[in-house]
Amino acid sequence: MTDQRNPVSPGRTPAAKFLWTLLIGALLAVPLFSVYLLVYDRQSQSETARASIAAGWGGPQTLAGPFLVIPYRDEATETVEVGGRPATRSVTVWRELVLAPDRIAMATRLRPERRQRAIYEAVLFEADHRGEAVFALPGDLGRLGILPDRLVLDRAELRFGLSDARGLNGPPPHVSAGGRRLPLQPGKGPAATGGSGFFAALDATALRGGPLAAAFSFGFRGNGWLQLAPHAGDTGWTIESPWPHPSFQGGFLPAQREVAADGFRARYRLGNLALGKTLAEVRDPDGGAARAEPVVEAAGDGLARIALVEPADLYSRVNRAVKYGFLFIGFTFLAFLMFDVIGGVTISAVEYLLVGAGLVLFFVLLLALAEVLGFAPAYLLASAAIIGEIGAYSAAVLRSARRAVLISGLLAGLYATLYILLSLEAYSLLIGAALLFVALGAVMFATRRVDWTGRGSRLAG
Repeated sequence: MTDQRNPVSPGRTPAAKFLWTLLIGALLAVPLFSVYLLVYDRQSQSETARASIAAGWGGPQTLAGPFLVIPYRDEATETVEVGGRPATRSVTVWRELVLAPDRIAMATRLRPERRQRAIYEAVLFEADHRGEAVFALPGDLGRLGILPDRLVLDRAELRFGLSDARGLNGPPPHVSAGGRRLPLQPGKGPAATGGSGFFAALDATALRGGPLAAAFSFGFRGNGWLQLAPHAGDTGWTIESPWPHPSFQGGFLPAQREVAADGFRARYRLGNLALGKTLAEVRDPDGGAARAEPVVEAAGDGLARIALVEPADLYSRVNRAVKYGFLFIGFTFLAFLMFDVIGGVTISAVEYLLVGAGLVLFFVLLLALAEVLGFAPAYLLASAAIIGEIGAYSAAVLRSARRAVLISGLLAGLYATLYILLSLEAYSLLIGAALLFVALGAVMFATRRVDWTGRGSRLAG
């Protein structure tokens, strides 16, 4: 008796076919990564275009103040040389007492506006800001080293901060104190707005008799976000807008907020103890205020920020879709491999590559169409085009219209699932993991009797 094995070419064993399929899928990582870079490049161009649209309108805005700045005379010593020997003498210098409000109540109304250039769009806003602040002299001036009779109250200034003062628009800002409207001058904003803003000179002599109230209102433009740098004993800020997609950021979130399809309303309530800031500071007048006041970063812990965001940026959604590219390639190649291994249909490497190229092309079509039509219509058109193209090609490759329908149905299910994954971001990992688990189980079941080595010959005697 002799052993005889069925002659099976090592290159056509099921295991070899599986390895070839894996290799071809790995090669498709190069064009898939190129698509990822293309999405990044188009997103960068979009951001540049949006910045161009917003140029001259006003950038992201930061509000700060008002602060009441009171100059006063102080005594200082300096060392001079007299007769070749050092000597000290007393000189009079000017310093500033900077007061934050004891309490302030503000209200801001944001009016969003879409501006478009070619296929790019930017969300801008106009704002109406008004409020009232109450100032009082601290009862412990002596602890600050200030004698009350040295305060020059009739040369005080009320300073407001707006990070991009080019955005001031509409009627001139209105500031009044003690029932009198005050003339305004540009500049002298606090450090939180980079020195940008405006100020008013006023006679604050009434502070000696009690608190001084100041009312203000002004309009401004901006884009992206609006943030407040609070610095008061008790800060109340109400902001509302018809924009339905706000993002509350920064170190402080609103105490109350209402978000609906017709807009949002939020209310902040902050105290200086939570802010970690004192209400009175002593500074040098020549640039000393900007150096002494801590500079708050754009997204720092001391800010309350509201961003007007799009509910789902198309570039981020396309970018996330590309990350699922291997899932598409893997499932589709797996279906072709089953037809090859189990169904007996011979599929060449070139045919795998052409199908893979169609799957990668879907993401290019999605990006190109989404910039013009929006994400949902683009997704529908791109997926329908690729399903039709690969389905028609599969009918020739698999030599069966019924098998081509199965491939088309698989792709339709994959594209529908991906759209759900992109919509349900919080559960995308869970759904993706469940799909992979089910697919692996199905492959295990379908190939449980496949002889991967090709050595399943029978003994002939």
